[in-house]
Amino acid sequence: MTISKTIGLALAATALAASPALAQERITIATEGAYAPWNFSQPDGTLDGFEIDLARDLCTRMGVECEIIATDWDGIIPSLVAGRFDAIMAGMSITEEREEVISFSKAYTLSPNGFLVPNDSDIAELPRSGERFHLETNREAAMAALEEVRQAISGKTIGVQRATTHAVFAREFFENDVEIREYATTEQHDLDLQAQRIDAVLADLPTLEATLTKPEFEGEFTITGPGFVGGILGRGVGVGLRQGDEELRARFDEAIQAAIDDGTVRTLSMQWFGLDLTPVE
Repeated sequence: MTISKTIGLALAATALAASPALAQERITIATEGAYAPWNFSQPDGTLDGFEIDLARDLCTRMGVECEIIATDWDGIIPSLVAGRFDAIMAGMSITEEREEVISFSKAYTLSPNGFLVPNDSDIAELPRSGERFHLETNREAAMAALEEVRQAISGKTIGVQRATTHAVFAREFFENDVEIREYATTEQHDLDLQAQRIDAVLADLPTLEATLTKPEFEGEFTITGPGFVGGILGRGVGVGLRQGDEELRARFDEAIQAAIDDGTVRTLSMQWFGLDLTPVE
């Protein structure tokens, strides 16, 4: 399901929206539970990951009791709008298109993307690998780097998770030059990459790093290409909220800023990603 279709479903559900969440002392937070290391399910069904730990920390700071539940990615925005839960913490980037339907807290992380490919791939050393480009503030350089990447991956098959900013990014810049395959989960495109049914996976850097820690990927695959942020990739990852829940958004903003200021976001980021993804104002 594309972001546009997700938004269409969400708009249809608007009439079912619940009243602002802070009328109650309990907040329900939805996560995907299948997007390691952001959020994932342990074998016993227990939710774990960066956003699970951060959600618990934010709830403590806000002085509310929180229930964290797993929800399929494809329906997560419509379900929020319909009032089935109060907030989303699921590696969701803040984009203008999503803000037509829901609201966001301030960002709690900002991470670049990249390609995951087999070590012996002919695109294992893409141009500008390791460099970072902002699609708005450094647009000229970003467009030049994208052109080099576009030429290098021409004719390849690229896997992305559907209804994500990475899917939008791939269609915007590479659709005429590569075959883009969309998957319901990151695990599905990882399996196809391992089985050589696709040539590369495009995803955010922390997710790719997590894939490389799996025994079946370790030592056999590599991350390549420059990393891009901003523009259609959004302004970072934030808490998704219903439009009109202004008090709840203010509470999340205050808690997130406190977690950034005292180093909690950095600590959790280093723990789960091995990278500091703290947003820089």
